[in-house]
Amino acid sequence: MNAYSFFKYFHSGFRYVVVVLVLLAILQSIAGLLGKKPYTNGNRLINLFAMISAHTQLLLGVVLYFLSPFVEFSSQTMKQPDTRYWTVEHLTMMLFAIVLITIGHSRSKKAVLPELKHRAVLIFYGLALLVVIVAIIQSHRSLFGISA
Repeated sequence: MNAYSFFKYFHSGFRYVVVVLVLLAILQSIAGLLGKKPYTNGNRLINLFAMISAHTQLLLGVVLYFLSPFVEFSSQTMKQPDTRYWTVEHLTMMLFAIVLITIGHSRSKKAVLPELKHRAVLIFYGLALLVVIVAIIQSHRSLFGISA
């Protein structure tokens, strides 16, 4: 197994950690808002771990970006859908999703009222998850399974 294959499988498999943690943060924020629950240290930790996992996924993706045979910098890059997707679109969408998660985490830390903390996580993590799902769908790869 070469470095490209290792990072491709690691990045592909690690997405489940990110998605599960982000989903858990979203579900906790929905329960917190609807149930008018306090924002607990458990909520904070799940939100933090979701953000850390997303940033870890970004680091794996950056390594993969420079190893990938699908990333190409030439005059033909933007003319070829697959090359354009992996060189520009995937990176842009995933960076945007991570920025949304980071903003949501920051806003939840700054908010004083529990409902505002839960709302920040719900909105920003929810939007980030939507962007990630769209990016995965656009790749024409399965939402489930590990990319080969």
